[in-house]
Amino acid sequence: MTGILTGGTGSRAWRNWAGTVTARPSRQVSPASADAVAAAVRRAAEDGLRVKAVGTGHSFTATAATDGVLIRPERLVGIRRLDRAAGTVTVAAGTPLGRLNAALARAGLSLTNMGDIMEQTVSGATATGTHGTGRDSASIAAQIRALELVTADGSLLRCSPEENPDVFAAARVGLGALGVVTSVTFAVEPLFLLTAREEPMSFDRVTAEFDQHVAENEHFEFYWFPHTDNCNTKRNNRSAGPAAPLGRVRGWIDDEFLSNGVFQVACSLGRAVPATVPPLARVSSRALSARTYTDIPYKVFTTPRRVRFVEMEYALPREAVVEALREVKAMVERSPLRVSFPVEVRTAPADDIALSTASDRESAYIAVHLFRGTPHRAYFTAVERVMTAHGGRPHWGKIHTRDAAYLSAAYPRFGEFTALRDRLDPDRLFGNDYLRRVLGD
Repeated sequence: MTGILTGGTGSRAWRNWAGTVTARPSRQVSPASADAVAAAVRRAAEDGLRVKAVGTGHSFTATAATDGVLIRPERLVGIRRLDRAAGTVTVAAGTPLGRLNAALARAGLSLTNMGDIMEQTVSGATATGTHGTGRDSASIAAQIRALELVTADGSLLRCSPEENPDVFAAARVGLGALGVVTSVTFAVEPLFLLTAREEPMSFDRVTAEFDQHVAENEHFEFYWFPHTDNCNTKRNNRSAGPAAPLGRVRGWIDDEFLSNGVFQVACSLGRAVPATVPPLARVSSRALSARTYTDIPYKVFTTPRRVRFVEMEYALPREAVVEALREVKAMVERSPLRVSFPVEVRTAPADDIALSTASDRESAYIAVHLFRGTPHRAYFTAVERVMTAHGGRPHWGKIHTRDAAYLSAAYPRFGEFTALRDRLDPDRLFGNDYLRRVLGD
């Protein structure tokens, strides 16, 4: 899942994983150190060019697009420091989460929680508020203990609760608006085991029992398959062991053959012949049977995602999510829409990050997807109407139409963030059209 370069030298275009965003920067650089990032930022300012850092391109919005200088992550990688006594790891900002997870596991350590894919860079994932699901453990950004940031004047700012705490409070989910993050320090803990229990469940049952499932499980999520009453639930809880990973054959059948290979064929057919989507959904929703396994965290939390899609996700007050999902289901059933992808529901505790989608409120997420190339506007617009009626906050890296007027009312600390941005980047060196829309100017 990476951004893609096209075109000749000096005029290469960049586009994101989903193909929803294309940019043609004036130049691209791949610095290998914080000093090199600072030099690139200073030179861009001298040349009158804007600067954006990009990760692996898994955002569906244009948050990293620029016609100025594009800072690429390929050389800004690796673990800088592992402090077992403090329980932290400091990692270069361009390091993919998958590489970090594997290195930590080899060292007998792990992040506490993570999202369901790990192709993003650590800075790209945290800047946009990437999260998994958790009753008590929050997003990846909430696990940050310190970070380094190159600001608009080319200086390197070290931020933590003790050093530049006002910047730290906001920059953990910074949207690339405050500067270029060069390293991130995460809290880590000794490697542990999770037992995953996955089983089908009816829509009515899972929504009626939603609060109970969240209360009883450390990590609970479910998928509803549109055009059916079928859901697939996932419950992940810590285990004393022993490890009992999925067998290689069973894992390949479920995660590669069915969830990627067969699903790719079904989505392609549904895009070409929309009338086939409901019957295919009924088959797909019954294809995966119940399974239980125990493994290290990243092998439980994350799954391969090879079928390309477009996505919109909203964070709602947790108490509103069941009603909102029922409204989405009713909308799909009375509409001519044909939805080939399941709808994902996850939870997160409240946190204290200004632009986190869980800022100051316990939250639940509804994520909707469509196969890449399928017209998505009608479906996403209808879903967004439901989400905003419940005070929803859009994921910063996923498709939405909200602007600063809406978002300033949705986030109690929005003004804190924009005031900090005015101080750190008054000339909008790190600005672009997306940030102008969502943050104002």
